[in-house]
Amino acid sequence: MKKLLSLFLLNQLFALDLHGIELLSNWEILKDETIQISWQNYQGFPVSKAETILNHSIKDVSFAIQDLDHYPEIFDRVTQTIRLEKDVIQIVLDMPFPFDGRDYIVKYSIENQDNYWVFAYSSVEHPKGRLEQDHVRLPNAGGIWILEKVNESQTKIVYAWNGELLGNFPDIALTRAWVTQGTEVLNWLDEFLTAK
Repeated sequence: MKKLLSLFLLNQLFALDLHGIELLSNWEILKDETIQISWQNYQGFPVSKAETILNHSIKDVSFAIQDLDHYPEIFDRVTQTIRLEKDVIQIVLDMPFPFDGRDYIVKYSIENQDNYWVFAYSSVEHPKGRLEQDHVRLPNAGGIWILEKVNESQTKIVYAWNGELLGNFPDIALTRAWVTQGTEVLNWLDEFLTAK
């Protein structure tokens, strides 16, 4: 029991925390359109960031982001979410052929103010988190959603994540993958909210 607790505490101590990411400068811009994608090294990891303004209320956007159990209905690459504890979830992703799928287990927190909302997550180990065959575990997963109310029907979104993909994914293709991921995630979120 002591060994398990020590492992958990060590994992928490070194987990990637992206709070304060919006205060960083010197991002390298990869795409500068309606959805802006950029990246930089942060705490030894390649962190990517997607930003846009969606024509949806902060209430609707935050509700969709925290509805992890329904991520497969919102985000096309998410094939499964498995709730391991109240605030710990395993997310399984499908990658395009010929790459192996990915998964990660994260503990998340939510900070809510009237016009500002943050959903942050960091990787944890969990005994119930079983890795599927032909999948790669992302042990350093971390990310953050930062929502800011623009007006009653618009929300500024900053979505940042550890862009490390590991496994059989070539490093040379990472920047293209980050542009694709950031664009897809924000477009799928917009499409889901528009269809509601």
